Amino acid sequence: MQYDWLHLGSLIVIAHVLGVIAACHAILNTRTSQGAIAWAVSLTAMPYFTLIPYLFLGRSKFEGYVDARRLENELLRTRAHPPVWDMNPASGGRATEEFGEAVVRSLTKLGGMPFLPGNSVRTLVNGDATFAAILDAIESAQHYVLVQFFIVRDDELGQMLKELLLAKAAQGVRIHFLYDSIGSFDLPHGYVSALLAGGVDIHPFATNRRFVNRFQLNFRNHRKIVVVDGLRAFVGGHNVGVEYLGGNPRLSPWRDTHIEMRGPIVQSVQFVFIEDWHWATQQLPHFDPPPAEPSADDMHCLVMATGPADKQETGSLFFVEAINAARERVWITTPYLVPDEAVFSALTLAVMRGVDVRILIPSRRDHYVVFEASKLYAYELIRAGVRIFRYRPGFLHQKVVLIDSVAAAIGSANLDNRSFRLNFEIMVLTIDRAFADEVEKMLERDFAEAFEVDRSEYRKAPALRRVTMHVARLFSPIL
Repeated sequence: MQYDWLHLGSLIVIAHVLGVIAACHAILNTRTSQGAIAWAVSLTAMPYFTLIPYLFLGRSKFEGYVDARRLENELLRTRAHPPVWDMNPASGGRATEEFGEAVVRSLTKLGGMPFLPGNSVRTLVNGDATFAAILDAIESAQHYVLVQFFIVRDDELGQMLKELLLAKAAQGVRIHFLYDSIGSFDLPHGYVSALLAGGVDIHPFATNRRFVNRFQLNFRNHRKIVVVDGLRAFVGGHNVGVEYLGGNPRLSPWRDTHIEMRGPIVQSVQFVFIEDWHWATQQLPHFDPPPAEPSADDMHCLVMATGPADKQETGSLFFVEAINAARERVWITTPYLVPDEAVFSALTLAVMRGVDVRILIPSRRDHYVVFEASKLYAYELIRAGVRIFRYRPGFLHQKVVLIDSVAAAIGSANLDNRSFRLNFEIMVLTIDRAFADEVEKMLERDFAEAFEVDRSEYRKAPALRRVTMHVARLFSPIL
């Protein structure tokens, strides 16, 4: 018995020593001070529970990866960007008139892409409308199809997509398919093999091209992109899985939003795919630009492609600048409410300016820790004057930002640190009063099916639940 206790004591000492070493590593390498503090405290106090998660989630710097990816993107944007960018026709146009010259300049510089006019965009509300439009567009493809999703499942929807892509490949259409290696970790090898055998060029997106880093779950490609012949592009919140059609009873009905774009902005979306494809394959596919199509709309759009290789904290700064630009209202819908200090401060200052700030979040959870942390952030935002609503019918997964009666942004980025700093994301910002009105009506329907949260959600929670919220928030830098 004495030998067993000695053995246990030695293991405890070793765990704490390793925890201290890992804490030092976190302080030196974690990208934000909040993240460094969270990891350092948890690793020294609870190494038995946090050492293994730190191996998978802790590093927000990955030696050589960020520099290599950044250099690659800079070269591509300098030498291989779409010709339409050189025209820069949006300079001094409606985007500047409606949104302000300073905001247009800052967002253009932040994202590294210009505002482009002459576009049309429509909302695709929920999975049936989204995948009906995407599958219809792929069915009409004549030259090429680009497909990129974070999650691809081998279920009924995944099979529909696979069979359609195989049919188009058999017709001579070039198919490029990119999926995230971690998000689609359970995608069977047979699914990929069947596409490869049928002429579909399919690859996983991984952190490192040279080897699979099994201890790195950060730096995921969370983008959802479909481009058809350079004429139509789709981005938004949906992945390929029946749960996005309401197939998961616990979370059904699933509430999500995609958009379909036509016009010059499609070239910017396509270029984001090309950047990711080049990283994954070291191939630079060439696509002839489609013939110019006259558009009845003159919507100005900007693609904001954010990721951990950016020089700046692009994801967070995009939200901060968009919120700071608001004079009347900021309405945000997000499945995960874990903002960083910069976004929290921007929301608070917007309230002080008299802006109507509302955030719509789910009332059902799909990730326990994130959900508990979001309750505490919701309470603090309510204290700051932000109105928080919870969507009743099912799980809310859409990522939408509405600014005044002028601008709307829709894409894949959540209001959390993972989207701000650890994932590759894409948002499309539109400057158009008619489209903003369409988005406003869509969100009004969502708010009508929600209830407003007050301070009692936190105050009346049992003491143990409040402790859980505070503990969950410690992990907010990696959620």
